[in-house]
Amino acid sequence: MYAVIETGGKQYRVEVGTELEVELLQAEPGDNITLDRVLLVSDGDESTIGRPVIADAAVEAEVVRLDRGEKLISFKYRPKARSRVKKGHRQELMILRITDVKLGSKSAAADRRTAEAAAKSERQRLEEAAAKQAAEDAALAAKLAKASAAKAPAKESSAKADSKPAARTTAKAAAKPARSTTKAPTAKADAPKTPRAKTQSGAADAKPATKPKPRAAKKDE
Repeated sequence: MYAVIETGGKQYRVEVGTELEVELLQAEPGDNITLDRVLLVSDGDESTIGRPVIADAAVEAEVVRLDRGEKLISFKYRPKARSRVKKGHRQELMILRITDVKLGSKSAAADRRTAEAAAKSERQRLEEAAAKQAAEDAALAAKLAKASAAKAPAKESSAKADSKPAARTTAKAAAKPARSTTKAPTAKADAPKTPRAKTQSGAADAKPATKPKPRAAKKDE
């Protein structure tokens, strides 16, 4: 919900939480004032326009602080009269914070508080659900860790039981002498064979074959 107000001869569009500078009013910082010259109030799709103001509408504001505007220079010059006048001016201003916009029984501040409460309750509900889920996850993790810790000793005992027969077999194998698979060479196999000259009848001759005599060369003659 927003409204258009008039103050100090100027119009401003305001809503809850808006801060604006207006010309000095009869109030002190920290005071709450009511601006009754409301020209328009809009609430979503519905708008109410005053002629010139809305009778049952009002805008409440809080005075934040007093301030002064920028310096304005006013220079007046009259030719051929040797008249020159220079003046400076800083407008006294007031900073307002809009706290509520009312139209009949409707209140923008009340609607905002309701929406904030609903959002807060929803956020709390989500936080509680997240905390509950985190607790369930922690409990499940602890349960799994306990189960894995219980399985670890059983695995160690089975590993020890499996290692005992293997150790026994290795000890027996080490105690037995190693058997050689290679056979000892026999005398017949190791003895070298001498070639025998065969006769025309095919019988082996015991005498070795005679070497042919070398021929006499011309040089020796």
